[in-house]
Amino acid sequence: MAESRDALLVVSAHAGDFVWRSAGAIALAAERGERAKVVCLSYGERGESAKAWLAGKPLEEIKAIRRAEAEAAASALGAEIEFFDAGDYPLSENAELVDRLVHIYRDVQPTVVLTHTLADPYNGDHPAAARMAMQARILAQAIGYQAPGDVLGAPPVFSFEPHQSEQCDFKPDVLLDITPVFERKQKAMQCLPAQQHMWDYYTDLAKRRGVQLQRNAGPNLGLAHDTRAEAFQRHYPQTAKELA
Repeated sequence: MAESRDALLVVSAHAGDFVWRSAGAIALAAERGERAKVVCLSYGERGESAKAWLAGKPLEEIKAIRRAEAEAAASALGAEIEFFDAGDYPLSENAELVDRLVHIYRDVQPTVVLTHTLADPYNGDHPAAARMAMQARILAQAIGYQAPGDVLGAPPVFSFEPHQSEQCDFKPDVLLDITPVFERKQKAMQCLPAQQHMWDYYTDLAKRRGVQLQRNAGPNLGLAHDTRAEAFQRHYPQTAKELA
């Protein structure tokens, strides 16, 4: 596969978030030969591992289970993955975590960043992760901030779709066609049996967003009948030399 200078960075609050919401985008980037890196700030061990708690498993075993699941999912997508083990429910924002993210920004030099929405009344960990991801991007751009690597440029930041979009002020302005890699997304989702109840939901959501993608793409573009898509919301203006 050809070398590419482009890189995708995904900042995920919990071990499963990046799969449900952006596995298609990750797989597409990997297939283009880009570096794809996922940072999981926590394992989702307290708030998103109910099956393991009901089975009587201890905390450290649950964390190990969720780590293994996320590693398998990232492998299925062709992505690197790193865990901060910062804890969940709550995921507490602090300067140390932001600094660790700055180091990752400087190392990866992402050309695109994906993370959560800045509002989520159902899960405070998600906007906490988004705030830290965006703060780290700002600091990584500062020439005086002490971290190894080159100063970061201005990569676009996109929020991936939350579980209950309307309640999170999420209005998608990008619909990404993931049809060519949808089977890889399904494979990655199946690596997460701790949250098996999410498999059908995100399969159905990809179908619905695929219908919307077709409707917005214009006529006679030869899109597959069973188009699948992921939705994103952009945080900064798109720059362009022509309108398209």
